[in-house]
Amino acid sequence: MEATPHPPLAIEISPERVAGVRFGRAGSHISYDIEALPKGAIVASAIESNIANAAVVKAAVGSVCRTLGAKEEDAALLVPDPVIRVFVQHFEDFPRSAEEAVPMLRWKLKKSVPFEVDETLLSYMRQAPRTDGVDVVTAIARLRIIKEYEALLEEASLRPGVVMSTTLAAVSLLEDQKPTLLARIAGTSLTTAIVREGVLAGYRCTELPVHADTLTPHLLLEEIYPLAAYYQDTWQEGIQAVRVAGLGNRLPEFVRPLEEEFKCTVRSLLSAAISDGTLRAEARPLADHELEGLVGWMLHRD
Repeated sequence: MEATPHPPLAIEISPERVAGVRFGRAGSHISYDIEALPKGAIVASAIESNIANAAVVKAAVGSVCRTLGAKEEDAALLVPDPVIRVFVQHFEDFPRSAEEAVPMLRWKLKKSVPFEVDETLLSYMRQAPRTDGVDVVTAIARLRIIKEYEALLEEASLRPGVVMSTTLAAVSLLEDQKPTLLARIAGTSLTTAIVREGVLAGYRCTELPVHADTLTPHLLLEEIYPLAAYYQDTWQEGIQAVRVAGLGNRLPEFVRPLEEEFKCTVRSLLSAAISDGTLRAEARPLADHELEGLVGWMLHRD
């Protein structure tokens, strides 16, 4: 696959807000803007139309772009996690050319996605396998859903280049020298990812029965346990660090139950990145607004 492009402008669109950031050369300066969205303006889904209130969302995107002086240029686009399905698969043998790889991946994922694979956008990357063979991370999304989001940028005279889910961007913030589990809550969606020495060892996005405001530690543990158990069985080792995003000032309620379950430290994703030096001072305003996706995209660019 070709290297991911790294435009200095990134726009994140979520059910709660539209946020944009412009990075200066080498990340030396950051300008950003955030526009809140009313509840229901965007309904994140891999299958159905996402933009429920087009006028409001377009106005928010336009306002952010005007503030950042963004026009007639490339932009990275971060979309809600439920829009893009992510799979980590192991192959004994894997084609070298994309011409062979893409049809094979579509065929392999045919029964794993709730839409026709022929109407999708698909990207993939190889990564170091746990054993012999090849591990492949595949991101797949319904084409018409992605086009909904791209159209919002195009109407603001931007050219959407790379499109990525917010959590995939945020994964860059994990210190991955040891097996680290990320639990990111956004509204009623929960994304769990496990990273180990530069390898995405597991990824799962689920819909919660409650909003983040009323989520309980017990329910969170129930939802993240399957991926943690899969990792332990597959890699023959346990999780050694847990990072959480999306709980805000409710995080202290969850720390002790998570630490008792995993027998390791539990910290906020962004506060951990700040304290270990992963996050540069220029990105602190983004962290203060809990824009972990855009902060992670900044690291993608470095």
